Amino acid sequence: MTATRARPARQVCGRKDSPVNRIPVTSPAAVAVFRRILTHGPVARVDIARDTGLSAAAVTKAVTPLIAAGFVSESSDPRATATVGRPTSPLAVVPDRAHVIGIKVTADRTYGVRTDLGATVRARADEENAGSSVEAVRDAVVRVVDRLTAGAEGPIGGIGIALSGDVDRAGGRVRDSALLGWQGVPFARMVQEATGIPTLLDNDVRALTTTELLFGAGRDAESFAVVTIGAGTGCGLYLNGRVVQGAFGVAGEIGHLPFAPAHLDCRCGRRGCVEAAASSAAILSLVREGRGQPDLAIGDVFALAHAGDPVARAVFAQAGRAIGTALAAVVNLTGPELVVFAGENVTEYGLYEEQVRAAFAEYAFGAAGDCAIVLRPHAFEDWARGAAACVIEDIASGVAVPAPREESSVSEGA
Repeated sequence: MTATRARPARQVCGRKDSPVNRIPVTSPAAVAVFRRILTHGPVARVDIARDTGLSAAAVTKAVTPLIAAGFVSESSDPRATATVGRPTSPLAVVPDRAHVIGIKVTADRTYGVRTDLGATVRARADEENAGSSVEAVRDAVVRVVDRLTAGAEGPIGGIGIALSGDVDRAGGRVRDSALLGWQGVPFARMVQEATGIPTLLDNDVRALTTTELLFGAGRDAESFAVVTIGAGTGCGLYLNGRVVQGAFGVAGEIGHLPFAPAHLDCRCGRRGCVEAAASSAAILSLVREGRGQPDLAIGDVFALAHAGDPVARAVFAQAGRAIGTALAAVVNLTGPELVVFAGENVTEYGLYEEQVRAAFAEYAFGAAGDCAIVLRPHAFEDWARGAAACVIEDIASGVAVPAPREESSVSEGA
């Protein structure tokens, strides 16, 4: 167990209950209207009414306090015209009404972005972690936040942090992260105490799913899944109007479904997990072992596979079968209309696409296999933008970025 020491809070933004942290909510219609403007603006009132099912009067009533509070303005953007064909003053979010910070934590580096309320990246920063201890990563996060808050054009509405593992968003706590070796870490509270900025914490794949929901391929989907391939293998789900959190904070963990060869060790401590065959580390390790070259880098492995090396191609084929089988399980269980493949390894998707599609076609049941598949390459900046999107979603819901619950214990370990 490792105790953490709080730093003096710095007044970078308002209190967690400051109006900067939430839209004024006079009714559920206000949330629906603002969300439509956020995701589809600039947009005309008549189109908002059509898309939300509200009357024109209800839209006007909902918009008025949003304009008064500075979250929405009338736009002259020529791209937005009323569908009835008459001139209109479309509504748009005021991007500088609030800025938010998104952080992506990896085992050795911390990446951050500052975005406006429309999730446009305004600043970037990253720092090397001095180690994987809680304190070392917290300090790296604080340094990144310091760099990103400098020169911010608008008030800071909150910090979102995304990382791999079992994350309790409501409690701001990392229950377990095999990547970092953490267990029971109240990381959101630690960062909030160190920065003075309201902070939330979420699983990185769920955060990426929120980005797709608000600003990406999922904006108009009734349901969709985000499958990530890279350092880990994960899945985010949007079903029944919500990004699935899971009753205990765990959902969509396809990386730990037992669809890989049973002899492969996973970093979670089990065997046969999809991630044991499909993560970057697993692919690298298997090719190194198969070729007897322990000094190979992941870039070398990609080059070997593209050149037709039989060892590398076999490893990627094995990864593709595991991913495709896991994807079929997700589609059979949840029936999404869309699957977004994301992550840093999507650029190399062609190396195992054939096996992914073959396994998916073999195990997807009936019409469930008709869902569209979209490729979305991502860099670490995009993961950080996902964390920022989680803060934006809270602001758009009229909910202040929540204060993490107090927890008494912090532990680290494998």
